[in-house]
Amino acid sequence: MRDLENITVVALEQAVAAPYASSRLADAGARVIKVERAGGDFARSYDRLVLGQSAYFVWLNRGKESVCLDLAAAADRKVLGSMIARADVFLQNLRPGRLAKLGLDSASLRQRYSRLITCDISGFGNTGPRAGLKAYDLIVQGETGLCAITGTADGPARIGVSVCDIAAGMTAHSAILQALFARERTGRGKSIQVSLFDSVADWMNVPLLQYLYGDVAVQRAGVSHPTIAPYGAYRCRDGKRIILSVQNEREWCKFCEEFLGSAEVAADLRFGDNTARVANRAALDELTARVFAGLSESGACERLERAGIAYGRLNDLAAAAEHPHLRFVSVETPGGEVRVVAPAAIFDSAAPQARPVPEVDEHGAAIRAEFGE
Repeated sequence: MRDLENITVVALEQAVAAPYASSRLADAGARVIKVERAGGDFARSYDRLVLGQSAYFVWLNRGKESVCLDLAAAADRKVLGSMIARADVFLQNLRPGRLAKLGLDSASLRQRYSRLITCDISGFGNTGPRAGLKAYDLIVQGETGLCAITGTADGPARIGVSVCDIAAGMTAHSAILQALFARERTGRGKSIQVSLFDSVADWMNVPLLQYLYGDVAVQRAGVSHPTIAPYGAYRCRDGKRIILSVQNEREWCKFCEEFLGSAEVAADLRFGDNTARVANRAALDELTARVFAGLSESGACERLERAGIAYGRLNDLAAAAEHPHLRFVSVETPGGEVRVVAPAAIFDSAAPQARPVPEVDEHGAAIRAEFGE
């Protein structure tokens, strides 16, 4: 993929959010120069589980060049300034206000370089009472109410991946692509601000709308759905668990006739529409669980497929790692070759190619020579 060839991205980045955005730009062929602190991005040491390397770092930093700069040193600030002057995109997720002290904030840079696209990623944005606070993924999951609607009746839970960081990275990536497209038309760059809070707050629209306009507080439902039924996981006689989702009345009738084996259930007023089914979920789940308990996993899947009902298996990581639809791409890392899950988008049916993950400051000497004076 060379769609972004000749686009240079300077990424003063750490952790997950900004590296996610820049990794997708690198996958598309952009030159991404990753500026790290002395010793490297702290995400390099989150764990040592992937051939002695961090799983997060291997995932998010393929295809980049690495240079370590000390922003407290005038010479290194000069190198960074020279890099930005020649860049198309400057992406950063340092603590708010840090770069303003160095004259490298977006407002200053945009005044100097009209074609430059700047993207600042923060926890809570640039204004408001929490703007200056550090904000890691769990904090934002809690602040947005995401934890409150995740988990079971016993208590809230954190979503098991860094969803707020990833959401911000996805938002930044799409915004940068939009700004690049706009620059083709206008010749001018843009200043982009993305926060973890805003990114996930957008995803929270449905429960917030339901609460604000319907006066309904979404209840934690585990692997069930708080406002759709039947929807959830059911145990078969061999102990395997099947998940299913019924989304409309046509599917509901088919589910009753073909899977439950009872057209009478479809006519039961307790289950007359989705709102009624949610209100009577306990009774519906009891009926459904009884049928599942009499079937093997394969038998339940065959019956659901015949009925045209969406279903799947409640896999653990061992089963997920062997999933027949899982696609991998090989990546060279300082510790050796690693298989990572391939990017989701497939272009022209081509298999993706991934460039290597850099060592700390691997390209430092070359970059200093190129951008130094």
